[in-house]
Amino acid sequence: MKLKTGIIQQHNTADSVENRRRIIEKIRKLAADGAKLIVNQELHDTLYFCQTENVDYCGHAAPIPSEALEAYCAVARECGVVIVTSVYERRAPGLYHNTAVVIEKDGSIAGKYRKMHIPDDPAYYEKFYFTPGDLGFKPIDTSVGRLGVLVCWDQWYPEAARLMALAGAQLLIYPTAIGWESSDTDDEKSRQREAWITVQRGHAIANGLPVVSVNRVGYEKDPSEHTGGIQFWGSSFVCGPQGEFIFRASDSEEECAVIDVDLARSEQVRRWWPFLRDRRIDAYSDLTKRFID
Repeated sequence: MKLKTGIIQQHNTADSVENRRRIIEKIRKLAADGAKLIVNQELHDTLYFCQTENVDYCGHAAPIPSEALEAYCAVARECGVVIVTSVYERRAPGLYHNTAVVIEKDGSIAGKYRKMHIPDDPAYYEKFYFTPGDLGFKPIDTSVGRLGVLVCWDQWYPEAARLMALAGAQLLIYPTAIGWESSDTDDEKSRQREAWITVQRGHAIANGLPVVSVNRVGYEKDPSEHTGGIQFWGSSFVCGPQGEFIFRASDSEEECAVIDVDLARSEQVRRWWPFLRDRRIDAYSDLTKRFID
């Protein structure tokens, strides 16, 4: 089964309504080009507000469902496509999550995933805004397959990918917002991006699953001016279950594309490389410890 998968790599502005309008326009274009699944980047309706700690930005959060989310439900219904969206979820006053919502082709909500691993680095002050997820690593069943949706910082953790695979995910999906801080050297920038790509290809190989990773692109200023802002590096990609590249996007430009992802290939790859069969589950209990002294 080849799943026509659309990706939207976009540069955002401070105008959320305009960002959303452009995304919906691109969803319609990708659907017209045959996409059945469309994946957006992380926090795609707004600028990446986590560069500073400012309680006013909590005003971006909205409940599920919301008016903004309904716009994506409506276009999913209109185009008959499954859409992976990313929202700043207001669960209760003062309680917020970084949440991926999967919308079924009839416009209903198929499921959601709350980001489990929350970073706290210069220009990425996400712990100030997001409560760690509490829904676990559970794939979301849709009309196009069982989707293992994770979010950005989750992509560095092999445990997250493995648990999605063990729960029957057919595809690993990572909406992302990652880039370079201005003070990094060119060599360091290159190492970071290559590490980001490599670790996700490793998840594909270790689990025998395709990976779809969609990042934002373009420069976003630090409102506090404490740093030089973030240059998001784009480089969205799709790879197969042996880590082979199927598609690679620009590192500097907006890009939309429809990519054929062969979900059936995983079966054969797992026969050749039976990693799940040979796992020593009797010897892994120490993985639940923070560190082994």
